[in-house]
Amino acid sequence: MQNQEYYAHETAIIDEGCEIGEGTKIWHFSHIMPHCTLGKNCNIGQNVVISPEVILGNNVKVQNNVSIYTGVICEDDVFLGPSMVFTNVTNPRSAVNRKGQYARTTVKRGASIGANATIVCGHDIGEFAFIGAGAVVTKNVPAYALVIGNPARQTGWMSEFGHKLSFDNGIAICKESNEKYELKEGKVTKIFS
Repeated sequence: MQNQEYYAHETAIIDEGCEIGEGTKIWHFSHIMPHCTLGKNCNIGQNVVISPEVILGNNVKVQNNVSIYTGVICEDDVFLGPSMVFTNVTNPRSAVNRKGQYARTTVKRGASIGANATIVCGHDIGEFAFIGAGAVVTKNVPAYALVIGNPARQTGWMSEFGHKLSFDNGIAICKESNEKYELKEGKVTKIFS
């Protein structure tokens, strides 16, 4: 389906009440449910489900087979790897309706979530954090953190450019991008780019 503002493959289903930004592309067999907001220049891969009231910022990349459930907000420049999933209820039961108990999860600007990762609802992902493939996130992830495993645990820090940082006396320089970072009191801040 060609729209003046965005592109959607003919097999994609887009329900009424969605806001879709200019330059966004929605590919094969994806379902965009009612009242979603997709920003400009997003790429929604094949077989993606975006549930009602999900908000995606600008330039969000969603790879194939991703499920984004109600309660999720992804800020600008977020990357969601193939087959990763968000949950929205902490204690689901088929016979118990918990639609009024959806927990909110926010993925901050520039964060990347690897293939097959699971983000348990109610846990936020900080700016430029990097969630390794297959990780199961069960708590908040700080900005710039690198987390891996099940349950996910922090093993380092990442640059905005997407490279692991090595700190010496609280300072790290990303050689690929010439960015400079400071580690102070367990938090990373960018101090030069």
